[in-house]
Amino acid sequence: MLIPISNAPRPYSWGHTDFIADLEGRTPTGDPEAEIWYGDHPGDPSRVTGTDERLDAALARAGERPLPFLLKLLAAGSSLSIQAHPTKAEAVAGFAREEAAGVPRDASDRLYRDDNHKPEIIVALSDEFRALVGIRPVAETRRLLAALGGTPALARLDALLADDDAERGVRAALAWALNDATGDDVAELTAALDAAGGADAAAVGADAAFADEITVLRAAASDFPGDAGLFVALLMNLVTLTRGEALFAPAGVLHAYQSGLGVELMAASDNVLRGGLTPKHVDVPELLRIVDATPGRAPVVEPVVSGDHAVTYDPGVEDFVLTRVELTGSPVSADLRGPAIILATRGEIAVAEREPGRDAVVLAPGQAVYVGGGATGVEMSGTGEAFLAQAGLG
Repeated sequence: MLIPISNAPRPYSWGHTDFIADLEGRTPTGDPEAEIWYGDHPGDPSRVTGTDERLDAALARAGERPLPFLLKLLAAGSSLSIQAHPTKAEAVAGFAREEAAGVPRDASDRLYRDDNHKPEIIVALSDEFRALVGIRPVAETRRLLAALGGTPALARLDALLADDDAERGVRAALAWALNDATGDDVAELTAALDAAGGADAAAVGADAAFADEITVLRAAASDFPGDAGLFVALLMNLVTLTRGEALFAPAGVLHAYQSGLGVELMAASDNVLRGGLTPKHVDVPELLRIVDATPGRAPVVEPVVSGDHAVTYDPGVEDFVLTRVELTGSPVSADLRGPAIILATRGEIAVAEREPGRDAVVLAPGQAVYVGGGATGVEMSGTGEAFLAQAGLG
């Protein structure tokens, strides 16, 4: 069973004006376009192409089970909020707690809108995709603090990070940033970033190794003036992906995509604990309870070759696995373990169930198709690129 699906871009303020329009080959509207959702998540289910029917309704009518994942195109023109997601157990407990308390599911301060976890992976489509992900090794952060100069606020942060227990020091730094940092402290950091990134950077001793970090932090300070989440961002790894490279954000790991276009795949959930760079609600005690404060390198996912024309990004979760297929004119066959979504991102792609005689759905960039009804495989043909999302092996 093939169901062609589409959706409208979500106009979040952090979205980019051109990325999605350029991919789809249309004139930009001039407004930010942040995400397109492909799936049956009730927050914004896809529509069956050419109709007003929601995919969740179409699947229920066909006797299909809800999808365990949500696929997205994501276009960041400025920083998303710093955020982390709960484990499955934390989500179940948090959802039950807020349901019992009678917190409306659409309330602005609701934290657990469902009882699922939300691990997520993103694969860069743009030539450059920047993200803050995970806590940078403490020694490197202290070097960055030294490069920015000895303001009282930065000295306070450095003293907390000097703890012999690195994770305990990071937790203390996060708690200070989100509970105690003042507007004056944020202003001090902003001024230090401006000095370090300006024409007189060498004069103030800025470390050239952190030039990219300083650029990203200055942009965040400009976009979110006075937001103490800037100190949280200061603690995080900056990663620059090139096209085809991927990052994984498991439960508890802080992340904030900064700029670029990518294909994002996640468990079907809308549970977000924010940690700054946002006008939205930040619940500091709950964030500190679920956050992974372990310093280390960002969790980059290495693709594995899974055929002559395909690579697979498998973060090892049961909810999803993502495969990128390059089509050069010859058909490519792919096995399925259950329902799947195939999204075209370049060229023109024809998708058919592998059984002979089945009709094909032709996809242009930004268009997708749901594959279900017990199909065990698909055949893709044409010239271009497609992403295949399906349940993972765990």
